[in-house]
Amino acid sequence: MSTETRFRLGISHGDVNGISYEVILKALADPRLLELITPIVYGSAKVASYHRKTIKGIDVSFNPIRHPGEAGSKGINIINITDDEIRIELGKATEVSGEMAVRALDSAVNDLLSGQLDALLTAPIDKHSVQSESFQFHGHTEYLAEKTKTKDYLMLMISPELRIGMASGHLPLQEVSSFLNEEIIFSRLRVMHRCLVEDFGISRPRIAVLGLNPHSGDGGLLGKEEDRIIKPAIEKAQQEGQLIFGPFPADGFFGSLAYRKFDAVLAMYHDQGLIPFKMLAFHNGVNYTAGLPVIRTSPAHGTAFDLAGKDRASPDSLREAIYLALDVHRNRSSLKALRDNAMPQPGQGDKKPKP
Repeated sequence: MSTETRFRLGISHGDVNGISYEVILKALADPRLLELITPIVYGSAKVASYHRKTIKGIDVSFNPIRHPGEAGSKGINIINITDDEIRIELGKATEVSGEMAVRALDSAVNDLLSGQLDALLTAPIDKHSVQSESFQFHGHTEYLAEKTKTKDYLMLMISPELRIGMASGHLPLQEVSSFLNEEIIFSRLRVMHRCLVEDFGISRPRIAVLGLNPHSGDGGLLGKEEDRIIKPAIEKAQQEGQLIFGPFPADGFFGSLAYRKFDAVLAMYHDQGLIPFKMLAFHNGVNYTAGLPVIRTSPAHGTAFDLAGKDRASPDSLREAIYLALDVHRNRSSLKALRDNAMPQPGQGDKKPKP
């Protein structure tokens, strides 16, 4: 973490052929936001200038720097990941755009892990074009977990209406049942609970767990995972004092608006959680990786190749990702300060009371 008082946010530029630069520039064009953060984009000043010309009414300046220590508090700081020309093909997933996305991500993560950034915001990448011998991950979540050597983590979608995590993440539906077990679900609940306390400042979070099968198995008639693995995981978490409830049938849970009674929800698979989330927060949702020792947020949308270069992309989700990174940083810093103040100073524990 940096020693500067100004929050230093790294932003990896994602896919240069999508809407990443458009939403980055639109969000950072707001001078009120720049009063809160020092943004450092990992990408290309030439590509940023190209995209700026496609956006009407944008007045932003770029401050080229070589490393985060040179970042200025005015304008948008940008670290060029290459001096070469980058071929832009709007709306297309290309080998070049994938390579540039990974190069920006690697550079930003290295600075994050070395403490030169307070948090990282990752703009969307195309999961196919980034694949190579050196990058074989389903997405940012899995990549960051490996880079930080984090075993227990959780993809957590955040909005004002709903926080929902996925027990199985990016996994083909046919593999979900064989992947899930009691220990995995219990681990996800632990990560979620700790995240709600430490990152969101909720002292006694209430967490709902969804069932895997229709009607949560209907007493074993429609599946036995609820009784065999989900309920035991819930009971194990409850024994640790966590307020965990379920498993709930997903359709009735959302249809009855029961999610409003909980601080977060654990879904069993990707679409079970993402469909209701995007129905509620399509334009302002945020993807947050819980369980990491560092802070990473991302807009809850993809590259949107169909909108690239058309000046129609909304920056709301990326703006919310910035605010969330800032909020988590503040919460973690406040909690650390409380814990540091509560710890006895060296030598204090050795003093004996006077007779």
